[in-house]
Formats: sequence, C-alpha cells, structure tokens
Amino acid sequence: MQKVKRNILLNPGPATTTDTVKFAQIVPDICPREKDFGEIMRFVSSELTSFVADTEQYTTVLFGGSGTAAVESILSSVMNDGVIVIINNGAYGKRMCEIADAYGLDWVEYGSPMDQPIQLDHLQAFIQKLPRPASYLAVVHNETTTGLVNDIESIGSLCKANNMTMMVDAMSSFAAIPIDMSKMNISYVAASSNKNLQGMAGISFVIAKKEELEKERTTKPTNYYLNLSAQYKHFKETGQMRFTPPVQTMYALQQAIIELKEEGVKERYERYSQSWDTLIAGIKKLGLTHLVAPEHHSKIVTAIVEPDCKAYNFESMHDYFYTNGITIYPGKHANLNSFRVANIGDLTKNDIELFLALLEKYLQQIGFHSAN
Repeated sequence: MQKVKRNILLNPGPATTTDTVKFAQIVPDICPREKDFGEIMRFVSSELTSFVADTEQYTTVLFGGSGTAAVESILSSVMNDGVIVIINNGAYGKRMCEIADAYGLDWVEYGSPMDQPIQLDHLQAFIQKLPRPASYLAVVHNETTTGLVNDIESIGSLCKANNMTMMVDAMSSFAAIPIDMSKMNISYVAASSNKNLQGMAGISFVIAKKEELEKERTTKPTNYYLNLSAQYKHFKETGQMRFTPPVQTMYALQQAIIELKEEGVKERYERYSQSWDTLIAGIKKLGLTHLVAPEHHSKIVTAIVEPDCKAYNFESMHDYFYTNGITIYPGKHANLNSFRVANIGDLTKNDIELFLALLEKYLQQIGFHSAN
C-alpha cells in the first residue's frame, strides 16, 4: 500500500487517521440507493449503537453533516414540545443555546464555570425553581472548550428524578470515554465520525431508543433535512437515507469501526490517556499550566494557558508547528488566553513527545523563561 504523508493533528477533530481508513474511500463508484451500499450503512448503524447500548432496544440514525447536525436534529426534532434546560459550561453548550434560540424553542440556560465540575445540588435547585416543569435537559459530555468531563451518569439520575429526557452531545467522548445509555438514563446521544472513531469528517449520527423514535409526534415538524423521526423511519423501511449520503466517507467509517473493534474502546482510551499523561508532564516541565484539574479531565483535549511572554503570538506558533507537520488549535475560553491540544486519533505518546520537543524550541526562540 502506498504511504500517505502523515500529519500530526492535535486539533480536537478531525483526527489523524490510518492509511487504511484513507484508502477505504477508494472504491468503485456506486449509487447509494443500491442494496449493497444499504448493507454498509446497516453495519455502520448497528456497530455504532453497540458501543453504547443494546442494539435490540436502541438504534443509530445517520446524517450527512458535521456533528452539529446531529445535535440540531435532536433539539429541533424531539425537544420542541416542552421546556429545555441547556447546561452551558463551554463553547459547545453555548452552541446548543444558539440552536434552541434559532428554532424558537422554549429553553432556559443553566450556566456553570468552564473549568469546574457542575454542582448537582445547584442544578437540582435551579430545575425546581423553574416556573414550569422542565421536560428535557441537554448537556455536553466532554466540553471540548477545556477538556472538562461532565458527570452524565449523575446528571442522568437527576433527570430521572425530575422526569426529564436527557440528550448528550458526545462528540469528543464517544468511542473513548465509556457510555452506557441505559445505565446513565440517556435518551439521545449525538456524535460524529471524525474524532475518537478516527474516521473522516462528514457523517453525524444520533443514537436513541427505537420506541422513542417510533412515537407519533403531535407537534408540527420544525425542520426538514434533520427530521430525526423521518430519517429513522425511512431507513427502517428502505435501508436508505432520505437524502444522498457521503458515500466514500461511509466506507472510511466502516473501516474505522473495524479498526476500533480490533483495538478495543477501553484500549483506545488507555492509549489516549498515556499520550495525555505525557503531554501534561511535558508542559509542566516547560512551565506551562492547563485549566482543568486531572480528576475532572477527559484526557482527550487540553486547554493550555498561553505563555506570559511579550513575543508570544498564537498565529506564529501555529505556523511554526504547521511547517513541522503538526496542527494545534486556538482556545475558546472567553476570559483566558489559551490554546488547545488534543491527543486523539492515530497517535502515540511519541507524537506528543515530538510536539513537546518542538514546543520547547519555540519557547526558547521567543525568550520565554519558566518560573519553575
């Protein structure tokens, strides 16, 4: 097999992929309405479900689009007939608020610090004080802004006690951090093909209980392309998506799933965790700090506080790494200058060690001196 130039992507998705995933896209042209391609989508749907739920009771609904499409599908298809509590403790919680606002949904925001765990007693008090009972709650599992992991199992228990349906944005946790939808009382999970799955960008999906998807909705649909129930029913009846899927990307996702099963979800997360341990030890040695305490950290993406140095500039640092085949990402914390480093994808701690060696050289060039 011909080798493809390997770039080290330390942005939080799309991730560095294997050559076998890349080459899986090179297939004979096929009409996506053919039965053969429908079988590929059934495989993908079933296997994605199996990572987090029982395939007899739950199923995966596929969409062409980025992960935001899956989040938007749930909010606009399911959570449009009652009060929604949206937990906002980062840029992606904020994005859910913006989606709800765009659709004119009945929603309230529960704000929480970006770098601290959610205080469940405060959340419970907030829900109890609402003027009308809340029907839904939406939360991000791994807030990609900082790397903070929200305790979705405890939040799920809280939702059960308050008779609320919970949706989880699991974009940067799915296929790494363990999720058990039944145990955690999660009704809907949204994720995508291009992060821990190590596939190509372009496919998003929703995992939900079949009985929930089969319910007749009494409210008028607020969307069309992203209508979750319609997409599910069409696929169940025909084995096809309602609209043209990203064909080659689906083949890549099929291969990525095969490779994930070979490695194991637990083992993949252990590999990611080893890389994270290497990263944290390295930045500490260089005199840098990160935002989220280890006990609340995903070990998947890390917001690092920018060096206090007059000559520092993120764009120039980005370009320095880019010319060396490494991509890093700017921060999204509104009140603190930071940059982000993810350790997902087809990477090892050797790749992180290379990043740290180059970071040390860059910091020396700009005259940054550690206080350590």
